[in-house]
Amino acid sequence: MDIKRIGVLTGGGDAPGLNAVIRAVVKCAIRRYNLSVVGFLNGFGGLIKNQAQELTEKDVAGILPRGGTILGTTNRDNPFHFPVIRGSEVVYTDVSDRIFENISIHEVDALIVIGGDGSLSIARELHERGLKVVGVPKTIDNDLSATDQTFGYDTALNTAMEALDRLHSTAESHHRVMVLEVMGRYAGWIALAAGIAGGADVILIPEIPYQLPAIVRKINERTGQRKSFSIIVVAEGAKTTEGELVVNQKVEGSFDPIRLGGIGNVIARQIEQATGKESRVTVLGHLQRGGSPTAYDRILASRYGVAAVEAVMAGQFGQMVCLRGTEISTVPLAEAVGEMRRVPVNSQLVTTARQLGICLGDE
Repeated sequence: MDIKRIGVLTGGGDAPGLNAVIRAVVKCAIRRYNLSVVGFLNGFGGLIKNQAQELTEKDVAGILPRGGTILGTTNRDNPFHFPVIRGSEVVYTDVSDRIFENISIHEVDALIVIGGDGSLSIARELHERGLKVVGVPKTIDNDLSATDQTFGYDTALNTAMEALDRLHSTAESHHRVMVLEVMGRYAGWIALAAGIAGGADVILIPEIPYQLPAIVRKINERTGQRKSFSIIVVAEGAKTTEGELVVNQKVEGSFDPIRLGGIGNVIARQIEQATGKESRVTVLGHLQRGGSPTAYDRILASRYGVAAVEAVMAGQFGQMVCLRGTEISTVPLAEAVGEMRRVPVNSQLVTTARQLGICLGDE
């Protein structure tokens, strides 16, 4: 395989560990294979608008502990559904030809795309049109089915757990119900694991529809045990048994146009009305995306970056690197984005929560 120059971009929402992947790609490509590397800026927008920069070892020095991404990112700029102003209207059109033109201009032989399901779906379609692509799984939500874990998840999980540790003391002091709303979209990995690690009394996840009476019973049960406070963790995608989701807004042109958010306030208000207990809400939001990655995420991201370069050199295009057990492997992009990885309702993690006496809103 005659590969001399590779490109790399980060797409979708940011996640702790992105810089670790970029660093690993650059160091492995240059040191092991004597390749040159170009970074495309702001996700696929950089490929569409021809915004790029050469990446050397000097450019990636010191970025391992940094959150975010030195290349910038966006969850818009889908080349197959790109907003173009025509007159007074915004028209969405296919501009993917620009990507192939700019890849050629920069003499890039293969492209590494670091992203979640939206970015990797675009990568898959570009590969089907002839581009040599390798994917790297990224999302704090941990909801990609083809890998056991995505980098960024561990850091987000620890952020949520630390928030719960702090909420415990203030909840107990004021005898309040504290509701913590966390990210995760339609998967409850962050909420469930953080709730167990942080000693929550109630955990609400998208996979298990909840009923308000079950939550109220748990709070009243604790009151009867002379426990004057309760801690609730709710995933942004949690829904009632009637299937109601709380949607904050819809963003046209985004990979994921539906923006969830606000379920924490709904739950707190309902609990206060039903129990008379003062309730407060903390929405972690983008705090979960920021900050320095944990050791686990730094190591996993570094392994992914090296594996992506190795996959390029082995000619494994149209593949995504993934974690299977303790080993890094590859899987076709079509399989990687085919199905969302959700919490199995009969999993050992769910059983553990129930055995600890945690209410999951369904009983």
